[in-house]
Amino acid sequence: MKNYKIEIKWALIFFGSLLVWMLLEKLVGLHDVHIDKHQYLTMLYMPVAIAIYVFALLDKKKKFYAGQMNFKQGFISGLIITFIVTALSPVSQWIISYIITPDYFNNVIEYSLESGYFKTLEEAQAQFNFKSYVIQSTVGALIMGVLTSLVVAFFTKTKA
Repeated sequence: MKNYKIEIKWALIFFGSLLVWMLLEKLVGLHDVHIDKHQYLTMLYMPVAIAIYVFALLDKKKKFYAGQMNFKQGFISGLIITFIVTALSPVSQWIISYIITPDYFNNVIEYSLESGYFKTLEEAQAQFNFKSYVIQSTVGALIMGVLTSLVVAFFTKTKA
């Protein structure tokens, strides 16, 4: 456990930053008044997520590997962060869905029907619900975390 203290710390920072981001989205109206812009503006979190991985691997490199980290070590560290974030995804989705923005699913269903994205209420409800979002956030965290770990490990490794 001691060897993974840095990864746990940064996974929790990631978890916290995601919740803060969702709270900000809610406060600026992206979950209701400006829901039409949500699917585009929510992508602005990606640089924050990538930056967290960069800071995490640089932290690991400096504090654990004494400034000398190879690609494999960086990638494994990124994977550990990814697995923790992925494991926390259902929890974060629950907090987002039931505490931060409990009206989001109703709002996005209504918008998707008004905009013609979905033709029937049943189609919209099948897409926009807690279970669907838990699956999407968990799979997304795993895929994006692995890809981010690969890229960030490449750029943070010690150059020969």
